[in-house]
Amino acid sequence: MERILLIDDNPDIGAMLDTVLGDTYTITKAYSGTEGLLQTQQQAFDLILLDRMLPGKNGEAVLHDLRQTLTTPIIMLTALSDKDDIARLLMAGATDYVTKPFNIKELKARIVVALRQNAAPATSTAPAAVSFGPFTLAEEDYTLHWQDQSVDLKKKEFDILKLLFQHPGQVFSKEALYTQVWHEPYYGDENTVNVHLTNLRKKLRQLDPDQEHIATVWGIGVKLV
Repeated sequence: MERILLIDDNPDIGAMLDTVLGDTYTITKAYSGTEGLLQTQQQAFDLILLDRMLPGKNGEAVLHDLRQTLTTPIIMLTALSDKDDIARLLMAGATDYVTKPFNIKELKARIVVALRQNAAPATSTAPAAVSFGPFTLAEEDYTLHWQDQSVDLKKKEFDILKLLFQHPGQVFSKEALYTQVWHEPYYGDENTVNVHLTNLRKKLRQLDPDQEHIATVWGIGVKLV
């Protein structure tokens, strides 16, 4: 059975999930952020349910720590309903969220979807290439290819471009790019992101000098075009 780690200080929620999910999944419970982090160091899980409000280290801090080493799907359990707060959790690395008090059928559906999306194809033996139009990113050597030409990318440049390739047309603020790529809190210093975007634009022009592919949306951020 697939293994789920529940990090929530409310024992009633753990008991309820045992009742409704115990026949389908193996449920391991942790009642604090520190205990949850320790559990992930001791064994592997297929999915993590993480409460935002935890004693000691809160759920957002735990999410940040988990994303330093894990790509495991993480569904946040939160009382937040403000869209900006929810967007911040998703940008920080949450796979999905469920608002408390949650409907158990909705939670089960979100668990199924998250596990399905995380399942790797059985035949996959190498990192998949990511493409956008005529461009292809090769993860094995951090290169960007266009026709018969290529340029080398630095790791963060590659990560930024991969994020943009995966969401063509979506506008990303500087804060969103930083939290998604660096996995650290953003304190308003745009210089780091700006330098990497400038370098990326130069490298894209090396391959395709006739078009600007990273467009600035003034006052909001950047998008791939």
